[in-house]
Amino acid sequence: MIAEALLTRVMRRQVRRILSFPRGAPEAAAPPAPDPERSYLLYAHVPFCEELCPYCSFNRVRLEPDLARRYYESLQRELELYRDRGWRFSALYVGGGTPTVLPDSLAAFLERTRELWPIRTVSVETNPNHLTAEILGRLQGAGVNRLSVGVQSFDDGILQAIGRYERYGSGREMAGRLESIRGRFDTVNVDLIFNYPGQSEEMFLRDLAVLRGLAVDQVTLYPLMAARGVRRRLEEMGKIDPRLEQRLYERIWDNLGPEYSPSSAWCFSRRKSDGAPAGTESAAPAPQPRMIDEYIVDHEEYAGLGSGSFGYAGGSIYANTFVIPEYMERVDRGEIPVVAARRFSRGERIRYDFLMRLFGGTVDLRDLESKHGPGAVPRLWKELAFLRLAGALRTGGHGGRVLALTRRGYYFWVILMREFFTGVNNFREQALAGAR
Repeated sequence: MIAEALLTRVMRRQVRRILSFPRGAPEAAAPPAPDPERSYLLYAHVPFCEELCPYCSFNRVRLEPDLARRYYESLQRELELYRDRGWRFSALYVGGGTPTVLPDSLAAFLERTRELWPIRTVSVETNPNHLTAEILGRLQGAGVNRLSVGVQSFDDGILQAIGRYERYGSGREMAGRLESIRGRFDTVNVDLIFNYPGQSEEMFLRDLAVLRGLAVDQVTLYPLMAARGVRRRLEEMGKIDPRLEQRLYERIWDNLGPEYSPSSAWCFSRRKSDGAPAGTESAAPAPQPRMIDEYIVDHEEYAGLGSGSFGYAGGSIYANTFVIPEYMERVDRGEIPVVAARRFSRGERIRYDFLMRLFGGTVDLRDLESKHGPGAVPRLWKELAFLRLAGALRTGGHGGRVLALTRRGYYFWVILMREFFTGVNNFREQALAGAR
C-alpha cells in the first residue's frame, strides 16, 4: 500500500499543476489552431439531467426542456465555429449529463455533425429509462454505433440511497432493459461505480454476477471520483473506505477476467469466439473491436464543445465556460466560449502522453520518441524506475521498447486516472462556485 499511497499523493500534486490555468484577459484563452494534416475526436457535453445524482461532480443541471432545446441549437452553432477554423473530426462522443433527455434535438445535432465531417464512430451516453424503441430508433437513425448506459449499481439499496431507484427502476428492471437491447448496437457499454459509502464486497460481487449473466459487450467500472463538496455530502450515507477500493478492483479481474479483456484500466470488453464449439482448443477468444468509453485512450487529441467541456490539442488544455447562459450567449455571438487555457511544457506533454497511452494497457516508447523528438524517453526515467520497481510494468517486444501494464500496474493506472478526474471535478466545482 506504500506505493499506492505515494502514487496518489504525487498525482494529486501533478493534477493541481496541470489545471493551474494562468490568469489573464479572457481573449487570451482560446483553443489551439488545428493541425491541417490530422483529424480529431469531437467531445460534446450536454449538461441536462432528469435527476441530479449525489455522487456526480460533472457540470450538470436539472432539465429545463426549453433551455435544453436552445442549448442544442447553440451546440450546433459551435460546430460551425470549429468548422470555420479548419478543424476536422472523424469520431464523436456525446456525454453529460444525459444527452438523450431530448432525443430529437440530440439526433439533429448528430446528423448535423455527420453532414460537416466524415464521422465514422458515434458514441452516446444514456440512462436505463431511455432504452425505449422510439429513442433507440432515433439514435440508430442518426448513426450511433456505441451506446453507454449509466447503471451505476444493480443493488436496490444503493440505488435508493443515491436517488436513482424511483427514476430508473430496480436492479432487476434495469437488467431486463439491457437484455432487451442485446445486439442492437455495435457496442453496448454499461457504466458501474464501485466503492460507494456502505458498499460491501458481497454487494459488488452480486453486481458483477449480473453483468456476467447479461453478457454485455463492454463494462466500464469507475472508482468513486467525487469532488470535495460532493464527497462531503456522500459521507452522510456512510464512510468511504479507501482500502476497499483495491479489493473491489481485484474482484473485477477475478470475475470478469475469464470472459473480458481490459481495453483500459477500468474498461473491459467481452471476448467472442471464432465460431468453433465451446471447449475446443480452436475456440480462441478474440477481443471485440476497440471502441471504448474513455475517448482519451484511442484519441490523443480532441476538441471539447459545450458548457464545461475540456479539450486537449497541440500541447494545450482548455476549458469552456461552466455557466450555461454565458456559454449560449458567447456562441451565439460567434465566439468559441473558452475561459481557461494552458500550454504544456515539453516535459508535461511527454508525461501526459505517457499517462494516457498506458491507460490503454501498452505504450511503444518509439512512438513517444517519434512524436516528441530525441530525449523524450529519458525524461521519464523517474516514472519508469518507480513503476518497474513497483512491479507495474512488463517489457514487450522490439528490444524492450514496448511496455505493458501488469495486473498491479492496471490498478496503479486506476489510481492515476482517479486522481486526474477528481482534480478535474474539483476544478469544475470551484469554477461553478465562483460563477454564482
